[in-house]
Amino acid sequence: MSNSSSITHFLLLPFADTRELQLCHFWLFLGISLAALVGNGLIITSTACDQHLHTPRYFFLLNLSLLDLCCISTTVPRSMANSLRDTRDISYTGCAAQLFFFLFFISADYFLLTIMSYDRYVAICKPLHYRALLGSRACVHMAAAAWGAGFLHALLHTANTFSLPLCGGNAVEQFFCVAPHILKLSCSHSYLREAGLLVLSCLLALGSFVFIVGSYVQIFRAVLRIPSEQGRHKAFSMCLPHLAVVSLFVSTGTFVYLKPPSFSCPSLDLVLSVLYSGVPPAVNPLIYSLRNQELKDAVRKQMTGCVSAAIHCLLSSAKGSQRWAIAFLSYKHLEMAAGVFGPSPSKGLG
Repeated sequence: MSNSSSITHFLLLPFADTRELQLCHFWLFLGISLAALVGNGLIITSTACDQHLHTPRYFFLLNLSLLDLCCISTTVPRSMANSLRDTRDISYTGCAAQLFFFLFFISADYFLLTIMSYDRYVAICKPLHYRALLGSRACVHMAAAAWGAGFLHALLHTANTFSLPLCGGNAVEQFFCVAPHILKLSCSHSYLREAGLLVLSCLLALGSFVFIVGSYVQIFRAVLRIPSEQGRHKAFSMCLPHLAVVSLFVSTGTFVYLKPPSFSCPSLDLVLSVLYSGVPPAVNPLIYSLRNQELKDAVRKQMTGCVSAAIHCLLSSAKGSQRWAIAFLSYKHLEMAAGVFGPSPSKGLG
């Protein structure tokens, strides 16, 4: 009976068998990666550089964008590389690292979404207490708690998953390393321990979701009591993007992790895994900026500044090149003049 010590690599589930479809998958994931990089990068730089966005709401959004970038970087680049090289391999250590970092960032992402719902609740339902409840120190502590909880959650699951003996082969039925599919390879009854941890994690996730739903119930009740149409529109524009992100994240992730084992459809698993691991980081910037005029103005200002700096750099480079060309031509002209009018050494000696 083989165990995990005899496994040196795992085989990930490919998106396609033909070379043409593999390249299509590569270009699709490249587009998703670039969208996530540009969108989240603009949000991070805009919120960090614009003094008007140094508020708890945008501080949490900056952390969310950073986590989204980290999350998509743990799964998508490896899958792209495998499609480009026409391989399925990932090393044992690489699989463990991928599982740890994915769980770390995805868990911290979800905890941060829960904190953001509390931020929206306080801003709308208790606006007079907002500065007292969400001061700068409290925001830093809550963000640090989200990152720390994600780290501990990932460390616990990764250590427990890879401490189990594996004798069910090395084929992981997913395009990246994920705990439920690795547990299927276990040949020990100890997998019940990790299954228990997964159930506990699901209960924590469910508790966070109930907290988010409860917060939004209170928010919508408060919004409906706002007399002005403009006030209601502003409140909804603050809350609906966050609710849309949470709904997409929770619905797809819950189906992937809690579907019955008898229901096995690799194609559907691949699509849903992309929906909860790859699509949210790419569409979150669009969702959050779509109805947020402050953020759109900051992003526009940032892009305008970048374009202006690039144009100034190009013009400066062009002027420098022009000055260099003029100096070079002047030197050549003087050299030619010296050759025509000046005495040559041979004639002087004669």
